Amino acid sequence: MKRLISVIGGRKVEKRLLQEAEKVGRYIARKDCVVVCGGLSGVMEAVSRGARAEGGLTVGILPQDHKREANEYTDIPIVTGLGIGRNVIIARTADAVIAVGGEYGTLSEIAFALQMGKPVVGIGTWDIKGIIPADNAEDAVKKVFDILEP
Repeated sequence: MKRLISVIGGRKVEKRLLQEAEKVGRYIARKDCVVVCGGLSGVMEAVSRGARAEGGLTVGILPQDHKREANEYTDIPIVTGLGIGRNVIIARTADAVIAVGGEYGTLSEIAFALQMGKPVVGIGTWDIKGIIPADNAEDAVKKVFDILEP
């Protein structure tokens, strides 16, 4: 079974973090893993674009009631109608989580993942106990797979 790596982050982030998110998607796809995200814009769109560019599979866990809300790089839109409650699903689905930037929604996903015992690696995100800091996309994906495949 393929590994599911959730990538979380905000819709409004600086260009540097969007570039890192796209690289994260590329590296995850090269590992033959599935990218799971919130399916919207910003970090979610960038990571999906990167994964798709490498032939990877992307899943978007959408807060709305319609799959048309998904970004164009989402292969499998999961419509929840749960609003921010979908953050629990994003965390629960993951074998590991990579946080790229983000605000309070990202913080909630980090908290859920940590409570569930999932590894969380962060690039330019919240500085809290439990997050494994990474310098860039390559470092983040390496750290995830060092944990998942010791």
